[in-house]
Amino acid sequence: MARVTVEDCLRQVENRFALVHLAVRRVLQLRKGATPLIDAPKNKEVVVALREIAAGKVTPENILELEAREDHNGELALPHRIASSSEEIQEVMKESAQSGTIEGSMEEAVLKAQGPEGEEVD
Repeated sequence: MARVTVEDCLRQVENRFALVHLAVRRVLQLRKGATPLIDAPKNKEVVVALREIAAGKVTPENILELEAREDHNGELALPHRIASSSEEIQEVMKESAQSGTIEGSMEEAVLKAQGPEGEEVD
């Protein structure tokens, strides 16, 4: 599969700030067991989320709908529930910062997470 780039994602989201927020929210959903909307079995959640955004399958408009659809406990995953898991948000942000996603080049971090053919690097 081809590499996902920040430019691919920015065609779907208005700016990098919104992209980071959307990607973090989707990563949290995936870590809680949400079904990926693309076929990328070997990719980390961050790469899957960015690929879903680039493909137009995850948008700022449908992110809450995806949360509600993927809720397996009969309780809606509303914004306050996700926001209350600040430890998870901090973990995702820490991973992003360590890999250069936030402090440095976001695209370089995505490329590091992908192998030579767009496959995930362990």
